[in-house]
Amino acid sequence: MITLKQLRYLDALARHGHFGRAADDCAISQPALSMQIRELERELGAELVERRPNDVTLTQIGTEVALRAERLLTGARDLVEFARHRARVLAGTLRLGVIPSLAPYLLPRVLPALQQRHPDLRLELRETQTQMLLQLLVRGSLDVVMLALPVADPEIETIRLFDDPFLLALPASEALPHATRVTAQDVDQRRLILLEEGHCLRDQALAFCAAPPREAPSGLGATSLATVMQMVANGYGVTLVPEIAIDVELRDARVKVLRFREPEPARQIGLAWRRTSPRKVDFVALGQIVIEMLHA
Repeated sequence: MITLKQLRYLDALARHGHFGRAADDCAISQPALSMQIRELERELGAELVERRPNDVTLTQIGTEVALRAERLLTGARDLVEFARHRARVLAGTLRLGVIPSLAPYLLPRVLPALQQRHPDLRLELRETQTQMLLQLLVRGSLDVVMLALPVADPEIETIRLFDDPFLLALPASEALPHATRVTAQDVDQRRLILLEEGHCLRDQALAFCAAPPREAPSGLGATSLATVMQMVANGYGVTLVPEIAIDVELRDARVKVLRFREPEPARQIGLAWRRTSPRKVDFVALGQIVIEMLHA
């Protein structure tokens, strides 16, 4: 009989591509994991793994079995979550993912309220880019993620929390006065400094500025808004900065920010979770706290 334990071991092997690392991930010995994989192969009557000296590769059947196993494991975790949290809101462990252009600015406002109101909540945080967050969410490694909407995945449900307008950050020495309302045409794309590829904030800035290919910024990019703002402060260019980051990032007198004319460009921030998750009430409660703390 196939067991969830065997499927969990196969899932780890598919992710790591190495028996030793998969065994460490599952907190068992490598021989024990290898034995369970062979038992799974016997139960299914198919070879799942192509074994090589330094690594392993899943066979075509093994890849398909691993994909189906991932969905079964996610469903099993959701079943456990349903049983554990059916009577309590925001209790137990909650694995939250947040994009880097949001986490440093929003979490300091939200976490103290969460801790005070829900002392039984054990929050586990993961900060990384959108694509990785969504992969972890679908896989079941995260419960809920906070990111920029929309999310084009039928397996994921979302709620909108707030709109986060963009402002133009530029060297304070430039001629435009602080009261000036700018447009996309006022942004010199050749001087536009962006986060590195993979950050949704980069894509949103490019979409708003609609830079033609000959004027598009270089492929270079920074890994954080703090770095981008320092480059602006030192006269290397301009950038679009989300309003939620202003209180933290606008601490250098060499930088000023200007608002855009209406309708202001903005990103929509929301929460996303698997449609199969039984903890929607937790996610809605979390969203309500986020909104409340933003207006506090």
